[in-house]
Amino acid sequence: MSRALEIVTAGPLALVQDLGRPGHAHLGVPPSGALDVPAFRLANRLVGNPETAAGIETLLGGLTVNARASCTVAVTGPPVAVTVDGRPVGSHVPVHLTAGQTLAIGRPDAGLRCYLAVSGGLDIEPELGSRSRDVLSEIGPPPLEPGTVLPLGKPDGIPVGADTVTAPPAPRDLVVPVVLGPRDDWFGDAARQLTSPWTVTSESNRVGLRLDGSALERTSERDGAELPSEGVITGAIQVPPNGLPVVFLADHPTTGGYPVIAVVVPRALPALAQARPGTTIRFRPYA
Repeated sequence: MSRALEIVTAGPLALVQDLGRPGHAHLGVPPSGALDVPAFRLANRLVGNPETAAGIETLLGGLTVNARASCTVAVTGPPVAVTVDGRPVGSHVPVHLTAGQTLAIGRPDAGLRCYLAVSGGLDIEPELGSRSRDVLSEIGPPPLEPGTVLPLGKPDGIPVGADTVTAPPAPRDLVVPVVLGPRDDWFGDAARQLTSPWTVTSESNRVGLRLDGSALERTSERDGAELPSEGVITGAIQVPPNGLPVVFLADHPTTGGYPVIAVVVPRALPALAQARPGTTIRFRPYA
């Protein structure tokens, strides 16, 4: 029997992801890739894959898969219930599946995104050097649906990383370090305005976190001004005319015409990937 994994249920949203396709911004293609990179890398290590192997990113769990051949799997991200044929096996550990067994991921109590890695990785044809689904450009494999069969590569590594400390549950309040600029001069006392509390809204997705709070006010000189489109990066905090910021995540557009008041420090991005609607975010200028 060929090595493959069949999707039984996909939950709210299940996507094939790897570490993305950086380097194509000049073509208008976002970097994409797993949003919680440390969790994704750990999942691959736990099953003996290179960290670049493709796996599955789930949103709020609900993913069920059937193994068509013997394989090793691991689930990472926020702590979550994982079962094999109804038997609890836990997350953040390598689990062996025999052909015909079914693994199910529950709904995490906190956080948003879990990752499923399979020994050998998902052997899907890459697009622009990556197997990641980009929800903005619609590049890469389509969202997974029941009945989808995913071919697996040949396993050739030894599982490692089981001694890694499991990430704690995602908090309801986040303090996020940022570097001000490049357009912080468009806003009066930008640091003070930005450090007020913000709430993640339900309109957020892989493109960006949309925030609610006290609208950011421009300086009188910049009120109503327009900005030519310029390049933006993952973590950029863009401020549209309504004054409510958007934090760009991995599937963000590569250019934008609204001022970027600050940029999130890269090490804080995984926590933002797990921020549910209702999470409070407080930005702090990074010294």
